[in-house]
Amino acid sequence: MPFPESLTLDPSPAATSGSPIVDPRHLETPYADALEWHADRAPIQLMVPGHGGAGRGISARLAEFLGERVLQLDVPMLLEGIDLGEDSPLSRALDLAADAWGARRTWFLTGGASQANRVAALAVRGLGPGILSQRSAHSSFSDGVLTAGLTPSFVLPSLDARHGIAHGVSPAALDEAMTSAARDGHAANAVYVVSPSYFGAVADIAGLARVAHAHGAPLIVDGAWGPHFGFHPDLPESPTRLGADLVVSSTHKLAGSLTQSAMLHLGHGPFADRLEPLVERAVTLTASTSSSALLQASLDIARHSLMTGQEQIGRSIAAAESFRDALREDPRFTVLSDGFGAFEDIVAVDPLRVPIDVSATGVSGHWLRQRLIEQDGIYFEMSTATSLVALIGAGTTPDLVTAHRALISAVDSADAHAERTAGDAGAFPALPPSGPLRILPRDAFFSATELVPAADAVGRISADTLAAYPPGIPNVIPGEQITAETVAFLQAVAVSPSGYVRGAVDAQVSRFRVTRED
Repeated sequence: MPFPESLTLDPSPAATSGSPIVDPRHLETPYADALEWHADRAPIQLMVPGHGGAGRGISARLAEFLGERVLQLDVPMLLEGIDLGEDSPLSRALDLAADAWGARRTWFLTGGASQANRVAALAVRGLGPGILSQRSAHSSFSDGVLTAGLTPSFVLPSLDARHGIAHGVSPAALDEAMTSAARDGHAANAVYVVSPSYFGAVADIAGLARVAHAHGAPLIVDGAWGPHFGFHPDLPESPTRLGADLVVSSTHKLAGSLTQSAMLHLGHGPFADRLEPLVERAVTLTASTSSSALLQASLDIARHSLMTGQEQIGRSIAAAESFRDALREDPRFTVLSDGFGAFEDIVAVDPLRVPIDVSATGVSGHWLRQRLIEQDGIYFEMSTATSLVALIGAGTTPDLVTAHRALISAVDSADAHAERTAGDAGAFPALPPSGPLRILPRDAFFSATELVPAADAVGRISADTLAAYPPGIPNVIPGEQITAETVAFLQAVAVSPSGYVRGAVDAQVSRFRVTRED
């Protein structure tokens, strides 16, 4: 069926009217401007990096590939007029970022949100050993728990059993989990939750912060998928403005900075004074001493673009809604987020995420995603056995008309008919519960280990973190007992067209690293 005419890339009145007056400070990009000033001087660089800022000699191919301007802007750290001093362009860029996201302080990170997660775990260890974490936390936070020597306890997110999707945690569920942990002698010194989810489900951050604070713990929010929140009236608010104490922001995901760039925001809450020096030290511990100027400049520019780009963000939201409208007109597709109201933990939806239930088409989301890649060069963010997820960057207007037509064509194709005839939609086993934690993660990681066949791993204690991708949720962490259900789930993901298991000894997950029993 044709795509609705409502999807046009011309701004509608709803998308463009009432644009706010931008604070003049946010019209600037101090760090990026300083890099440009340096490059425009055409300096003779007798220092790192080895390409010398020029596309000659051995660097000619690199300059041909990236453009010589990229090499000119790729400068090392600790340069006067760029990042040295209390009032350096970098420090001014950081102050502007903190203001933009409503934070007390912001750090630029060049190790992605994965670095931010590890920093958060290391920092809160200074408040005590106990961490209560949403079980569907990203594996990088599990790595941080291990590195910091934290003692984890968990709160389960709500689950969409039909689609195998983990959503979020409600304030009531968090209160119950924190009360239970304290009763069992494992009181939480910090809390970690995820919002938004991979599928765009947004939790009640204000309510979660109130619960965590009432129990004497700061709230860490993995907001990796919501770096654009707070920059348009039709978007959810920035978690930092809702009471979160630390917010992980994967700026490159939807906010326009370069891949691997991220931010960590410190809130204004009751733990800020204690957390700030702990975070500062943890950033120093995890950051490269050769942090990329290009990545940091992209963060500075992304902040400027979000603060000045409400009209463009409105167009993105309108385009995504038109895409959803087109899908709703075809009975073979369902917009998954239309049903999020059934889950008490979900209070809002990211309008720039379009999760599509494709189960009625008779083909799996994995098959459909791969078909669109191979035949049309269209890449959806992720797939599951029953769904596809489209991601629209804030302020971008991808060709959703062509994407919709290709989606219909793929479902109507002879190949799809053959796939339906084969009768295998690629269903996975249900997402299994974790096994019990037998020893602390850090102790398991550093213990003597051995490799055993998958069948023999059942009942043994894992020495590794294993996380099925997508979406990167740890299914087993060091110190946990491996269950038969977990083995079956990980192996099913491993053989799926677009899945793999991070941390596995081999691609098929045929062996597991376990602690020695002798």
